[in-house]
Amino acid sequence: MFRWSRSNKNRKKIREDRRYLKERARRLLQDYLVADEKKKQKYYEAIAGAAAACRPNVLNPSMEDPQLARSSAEAALKVVKLRDRLHNENDDAAILITDAYATVAIAFHRAATVYMADQEMQKLGTAAVHLTTIALSYIASSQDKLLR
Repeated sequence: MFRWSRSNKNRKKIREDRRYLKERARRLLQDYLVADEKKKQKYYEAIAGAAAACRPNVLNPSMEDPQLARSSAEAALKVVKLRDRLHNENDDAAILITDAYATVAIAFHRAATVYMADQEMQKLGTAAVHLTTIALSYIASSQDKLLR
C-alpha cells in the first residue's frame, strides 16, 4: 500500500511539473545550448541563485537526501507559480529567473527520484541536474578566483 501511495503522489507531481515547469525548463536548456560564453554566465548566475534560494533554511539531520531534494523542488515550484502570476512577458530578465527556478525544481525532483516512471521527464531532469551542477561549479570557481 505504501508504494501505491508514493507512486500516486509521484504521478501528481509529474502532472504538476509538466503543467508549470516543463516548458520553462526546456526553453532555458535550449537557449543555454546556443548561448555565447557571456550569456552562459547569466544562466549560471540565475540557476545558482535559484538553487541557493531553494535550500532549506534549517537542515534537519534526520532528513534524507531525497527528502531535502523534494523540499527544495517544492520551494522552487512555489516561486515559479508566484512569478507566473506576476509575469511580464516583455521582461527578459524576469523570464530568465522564472525559467531558472523551473529548471532547478525539475533538477531537484529528478534527484528525489520523482520521475522514475516517466522517461521523458527523467531525461529533462537529467539535463537540468547537469546544468545546475555546471552552474554551481562555475559560481564556486568564480568566487574562489575572487578570494585569491
